[in-house]
Amino acid sequence: MRVARKVLMLSLCGVAALALVWAQGVFKPKPAAEYPSHQSIGKLRIAAVKFESDEETRAPFGKVNPNEYGVLPVYLILENTSDQTLLLDRMRVAFQFTGGEIAPTAPGDLPYLIAPKRPGTGPSIPLPIPLPKKKNPMGGIELQTRAWSAKTLLKGESATGFFYFQARYRNNAKIYITGIREGLTGKELFYVDVAMDTPGIE
Repeated sequence: MRVARKVLMLSLCGVAALALVWAQGVFKPKPAAEYPSHQSIGKLRIAAVKFESDEETRAPFGKVNPNEYGVLPVYLILENTSDQTLLLDRMRVAFQFTGGEIAPTAPGDLPYLIAPKRPGTGPSIPLPIPLPKKKNPMGGIELQTRAWSAKTLLKGESATGFFYFQARYRNNAKIYITGIREGLTGKELFYVDVAMDTPGIE
């Protein structure tokens, strides 16, 4: 009886997991060259894709649209077609717009952008009644695991990931990238900026 119950529980968990994947959709970004928002610097191809609408953010983040909490996710794709490794450990990425520039927010800081309610602001309750804790929408594992993390880029390889900016998207905004170096010489590549006034992932 216990074995049958355990099998039933495992089956239900499997069904729930499949339902979650189906509800969120499958996140399959395209190669950099297939986006209008791409640039090349030598043999390095770069695309930067903004995610704004619920339709665009559903596949990578599920029901949470970070834009509703003042955070613009930008997906960066780097493709190295050169014959040497590139170093990304000093790469700097910024969201540039007319009159300003914003550095990305670390993924680990996202849950703290939503301030908790101050105690004593609600109605007084004479007895301590345990209430379920509300899940922080910006604390989802997807925001962490899909964030940019690459430190090197081998020849013939690609690297992808999200950067998070505390900003609303502005027309004519760009992603500005510096600090990429050649692995053999340590020489820094020229800067590159990628315009984002283009559609996101379909």
